[in-house]
Amino acid sequence: MLPPTLPQACDVLVVGAGPAGSACAQALAAGGLDVLLVDQHDFPRDKVCGDGLIPDTHAALRRLGVHEEVAALAMHVAHVRCVGPRGGHVDVPGTLSVLPRKTLDHVLVRAAQRAGARLLTPLRFEAPLLEGERVVGARLRAAAATHEIAARWVVLATGAASGPLSAAGLCQRHTPSGVALRGYVKNAAMGSSIRQLQLVWHPRLRGGYGWIFPAPGGVFNIGAGLTGSHITQRNGKGRMQDVNLRRMFEDFCALYAPAAELVAGGEWLGELKGAPLRCSLQGARWSRPGLLGVGEVVGSTYAFSGEGIGKALETGLLAAQAVLAGRSQAEASVREAYEAGLRGLKPKFDLYETASRVNQHPWLADLVVWRGKRSARIRRRLAGVLEETQNPGRLFTWRGITKLLFE
Repeated sequence: MLPPTLPQACDVLVVGAGPAGSACAQALAAGGLDVLLVDQHDFPRDKVCGDGLIPDTHAALRRLGVHEEVAALAMHVAHVRCVGPRGGHVDVPGTLSVLPRKTLDHVLVRAAQRAGARLLTPLRFEAPLLEGERVVGARLRAAAATHEIAARWVVLATGAASGPLSAAGLCQRHTPSGVALRGYVKNAAMGSSIRQLQLVWHPRLRGGYGWIFPAPGGVFNIGAGLTGSHITQRNGKGRMQDVNLRRMFEDFCALYAPAAELVAGGEWLGELKGAPLRCSLQGARWSRPGLLGVGEVVGSTYAFSGEGIGKALETGLLAAQAVLAGRSQAEASVREAYEAGLRGLKPKFDLYETASRVNQHPWLADLVVWRGKRSARIRRRLAGVLEETQNPGRLFTWRGITKLLFE
């Protein structure tokens, strides 16, 4: 909630209290800076997401000191089940769990507050404050009133929506990289039959996939989405092809028996909700003088899997590290350090961009399932993709496909 009198200035203003913003605010406050963390919603609040926590997320949560707290709340699962168009599947082991973002984000916000960050909600970002070309704060709106907060640095963590990116001068492509639709279904009777993160590829879901993730309390996150392959280019600008996500979701439930059974025998907890995705560290400038973008602002979601929580946390921590290290240096050194950190991550995103061709060509999933069921080596490679010790792109190049067929 907002205090009667809002602060006028701070060292760092972090706009957006999702995983990237909260991680950044926690690290900055722990480093001794005066940090204001603002969000347009009061907490706890819902966030459209698949809610799956894969190994990179667990690693980042450990760095933030909240892994045990999250683990106590989350649903632990042992495998990702990859289901091909013909119905076959292969189970890939990994460090995995599921926790709704409403709970996860609240854990991360409280951790930032414990570190010393001040949370102000609800405040919506309207525009940066400028001195020449440098950002020196932000204009924020609370109900019918606006408020200006000056800051040495502004960190924009407002997610995939293009409006805040455009207002901040970072947006290079208004069209998102992908879109997804998800809902929650309570069906305790299926708790024993759906114990994995289930990902389903099929020609009727071409361009993406469907999923079922078991959450705590007999609740399941079920959804469908497209990542990357439905974006075409015209005159150098991204354009989204016609997408009927609700029909795609209905197709998923019709073609995949566990999804049909889950929905038919379950209770909907709220309505289906959709959200855009920004992937592969593309579509936006990463920084400008006085401002750093983090999380989905800079495209922190993997194109192949649609997973973005772990890398959002990492970008937030990279931004905090750059600001803390550059306190006594020239401003340009902060931006250079942060963008160098993102460039260090970029090859991983590029590999997942290559791997995302399976979403456009679902028969590749059948090939991976067929070989994975017969080869412990292939299963280890798939597990390595989850753990980020193996190159996901190699599986889906022509050379990789040849290896899958004959090795």
